[in-house]
Parts: sequence; C-alpha cells; structure tokens
Amino acid sequence: MEYGLKMAGPNRDSMAHMGKSRAIREDSMPATQPIRYIERTRAYYLALGYDNPYQWAHHDDTPFTPLKQPLSGASVAIVTTAAPYQADKGDQGPGAAYNASAKFYRVYRGSTATMPDLRISHIAIDRAHTSAEDIGTWFPLKALQRAVSGGRVGAVASHFYGLPSNRSQRTTLEQDCADLLAHCRGDGVDAAILVPNCPVCHQSTALAARTLEEGGIATVIMGCALDIVEHAGVPRFVFSDFPLGNSAGRPHDTASQDRTLSLALDLLEGATEPGTTAHSPLIWPGPPDWREDYSNPDRLSPEDLAKRRADFDKIKAVAQQQRDGS
Repeated sequence: MEYGLKMAGPNRDSMAHMGKSRAIREDSMPATQPIRYIERTRAYYLALGYDNPYQWAHHDDTPFTPLKQPLSGASVAIVTTAAPYQADKGDQGPGAAYNASAKFYRVYRGSTATMPDLRISHIAIDRAHTSAEDIGTWFPLKALQRAVSGGRVGAVASHFYGLPSNRSQRTTLEQDCADLLAHCRGDGVDAAILVPNCPVCHQSTALAARTLEEGGIATVIMGCALDIVEHAGVPRFVFSDFPLGNSAGRPHDTASQDRTLSLALDLLEGATEPGTTAHSPLIWPGPPDWREDYSNPDRLSPEDLAKRRADFDKIKAVAQQQRDGS
C-alpha cells in the first residue's frame, strides 16, 4: 500500500512545520501521525527515574551545498551507524537484545568492493517490530549499486563510513564529524547518503550532514525519526514512517529499498533549498498500532519499568567500559 508523497521546504519549527508539507501527488494521508521520538523518549526516561531529560540538538539555520555535477557522474558514499560484526562481542544477529559490547566510538572506514558484515544490535532500534534480518534495510549498498548499474549514479564511493552514535553532541561534532569530513574529502566523495537507526543515530547523522555540507559535500539522510532530524536542521531528508532500524526500506523488499533510495537521489538532484523533507509513500506492513510500542511508558507496568531501569544501568556500565578501552 502507498500514500501520497509529500515534500516539505525549509523548516524553522519542525513539529509545527510537519502539517504544512506541500502535497505533490494526493492528500489521502493516513490518520496516524509519526512517532514524536523527542517526546516519547523524554517520557520514557522520566518514567525510568532519570530526571535530567536529554537536550536534543537544534539549529535555526541549515547549511546547503548543491550537487556540483550531474548525479550520473558523481561518486556517492554511504554513512552508516551500523557496527562491524565482532565475533567476541556476544549475540549481534537477528533478534539480538541490546548489546552495548558491540558499540564503536570512532569513525571507521570500510571497502565497498564486497558486502561488509554490519550489525545493529548495539543501538536502540525497534526490537518489537524489527528483527534486523535484512541488511538492505539499514545499509543500502546493493540498492546504490543497482542505481549505478542503471546509470542513475556515477559510482559507489570506494569506501563507506561508520559514524558512532554518541549522546555527546560535542564529541560528535568535534571528533566524529571532523573525522568523517576528512575521510570523505580524502576519498573524493561528491555526495553522501547517511542512514541512521536509533534516535541518537538520527541526531548524529544530522550533525554529520551539516558538517559535510559546510565542507562542500552534498548530503541526504534516509531515516525514520522525523522530529529529531528536522529539529536538528538538515539540508535534505527522506522520511520513512517505519520502525527504527528500517531507514533504507522494508525488509526483504527490493522494490521498497530501491524506491527509498530513489527518493534520496531525487533530493540530491532536485532540492533547491535547505530543510527539504520528502515523505516516503511506502506503508509499514506490520500491525497498524506499531507506533504505540517503542519506549512507551504507558504500555509498561511498574515491574517492567523497574527491570528496564536495571537493564539500562547495566548497559551504561558496559558502554562506559567499552568507551574507556577504545
């Protein structure tokens, strides 16, 4: 099923602007609204007993770099928040629980000559509705290769880049974004497609996109957390109203993944101003109330909340050990 594609122009107040998108095809939109992850996660962590709500990145102005050559002659890179598989770090496969041991804390660079083994067990995807079985839903290398074969894109960049999902905006900007920009410049990248997974991933890629644009590299984000990305202020964004972990399309659905990538390429070619958001017309095939489950304290008992608090404290301890040793 599909609904009408929407496009939004420059955004000054992300949540107010969501209702002002210009309909391109039709107005028959579903009655459901995208998850407001900023509000949802704030309520969730307050319910767990943390009384210091996270302050999400916000900017009023957005950098913008037009693509400097036709897309058919451009080298396009993928930036991912997925982690390389580490055999000694526990379960990282489909259906794995949150695995902080598999986190990484510095930008990494990998070859696109072969398909890498990347996993998303280390981040807060929607585990109730995402099994993480199909890498094509979070790492669109095959879709990008198909776009090259079809003549839409000049080349897949020789390397892809792994971007840490760090709650510290200062670390993200001063360390990770700077490293990413240096890699992209060194590899002669013309444009970058950034693909986040968890809520903080969306913020990290938004900050990275801003840095790349300031450095003269055109970007587009493919993601599922509309409010976080628009709150941060990015040049181009393709929003898919899917559970977190499926930013590049529906699992085991090549047509969906190609369509999602095509929307991103459309923005790289056609966006003329910063803050341009395209809403994917694709519908998630799961239960219609899937949006109500992710980190929703209203659906958790006091016992559930206590267990999640204890689990989260353990995760933080493991992550700190990993960070100290990185």
